[in-house]
Amino acid sequence: MRNIAQDLQPAMALLATGPVQHFAPNRPIYVAGDAAEALHKVVSGMVRTVRFLHDGKRQIDAFYNSGDVFGFERGAFHTLSAEAVSRCTLVAYRHKGLAVAMHNQELTRQLYRHTLDGLARAQAHVRLLAHGGATAKLAGFLLECSERSADGRLITFGMARHDIADYLGLTVETVSRTLTELRKASFIEFVSAREVRLKNLPGLQVLNS
Repeated sequence: MRNIAQDLQPAMALLATGPVQHFAPNRPIYVAGDAAEALHKVVSGMVRTVRFLHDGKRQIDAFYNSGDVFGFERGAFHTLSAEAVSRCTLVAYRHKGLAVAMHNQELTRQLYRHTLDGLARAQAHVRLLAHGGATAKLAGFLLECSERSADGRLITFGMARHDIADYLGLTVETVSRTLTELRKASFIEFVSAREVRLKNLPGLQVLNS
């Protein structure tokens, strides 16, 4: 079985990276206002980026899974905080190392793709929040998870329901109630506490339209 160091060797050969980092669930990776000195790639686990509003409420901006890169900033400081959702392993791509390696066309293509992925993720989140009803928001969230699922129908939630609620701008109670309503209407079925099978993809798309 390949170990993490072997999986990271190609990236380490191409980039000047920091050490491999391990984070326990709910531990901060960086906080808003910290110097933005590196990009981070998720090797395993899940990460969320968050902002805290003036009233103390938390708003989740995005979730990142294995293979995703996060931490892009226009300025010198982070505008969002990043936290481990589950136990996760990251590798840091230091900006100084990136600057030296930017002559490499493959690296440039990878960073460009990750930048576009981040932009698309942000635009999709804005559209999701623009839906007024909880049913439309949950349907859109399930479809978003479907796009990242291996088979497109079986979803494993790496996050808790309160994370889903803070991502969609809903309460935990509303998320739980709406998921139950979708189950009763045969749009989904619960395989386990954190696994959902999508039974009616076209129907979910109509709910999200």
